Amino acid sequence: MNWDSLPLLIILALSIIGNNHTVAVAALVLLLIPRLGLENYLPFIDKHGINIGIVILTIAVLSPVAQGHIAMNDMLAIFKSPVGFLAVVIGVFLAWVAGQGVIFMKESPETVSALIIGTVIGVCFFRGLPVGPLIAGGLVALLVNVLGLFKR
Repeated sequence: MNWDSLPLLIILALSIIGNNHTVAVAALVLLLIPRLGLENYLPFIDKHGINIGIVILTIAVLSPVAQGHIAMNDMLAIFKSPVGFLAVVIGVFLAWVAGQGVIFMKESPETVSALIIGTVIGVCFFRGLPVGPLIAGGLVALLVNVLGLFKR
């Protein structure tokens, strides 16, 4: 057995137990890539995977606009209510936090597995919902910097 695969196998098992299909598929694909002789693609995935994923996610988020389900008037009306304004402010903050997560995960890639395992445990045992590792990484980066645990 290749012990290098053990972390991905653990993540796969936890994601199956936690019914987290996204993480399960990702772990399974990464386990299969070397076994299919495609390991030359791993550096490309490592370098560009987050950006490709963000593009796909952004396309999904913007698809209601492209379909005409959200008009310009609807977008402008959001600023007229306190809840809408708060949603915009929180959206800006979380986008910034996610950006910090990208930086932190590049500087400390060993934390990615811990973030995913923590997310899967939260889904399995605390009836949580999986939030993106970028936001989780950003929150970890903020706390680590505030507590002075990480030197940049």
